[in-house]
Amino acid sequence: MQLNEIKKILKENKEAFEILERYDKTGELPFQRKRIDITLSVDTINKLKKLREKTGKPISRIIEEKFKFGKSI
Repeated sequence: MQLNEIKKILKENKEAFEILERYDKTGELPFQRKRIDITLSVDTINKLKKLREKTGKPISRIIEEKFKFGKSI
């Protein structure tokens, strides 16, 4: 395999190689989910429950979307 072919493969699959590199370093994939315990005020919990009822999305998805798209909570 020629160097140009290797460079082309690396360029076309850059994101996949970055994900695998991250996995090698951390043992985690960016799309994995992990359960954690957090403490929130009753007011915050109630607001999240209202959003859940309004959108039909689980609370964890609501929180993830707020961080994923750079929106402030």
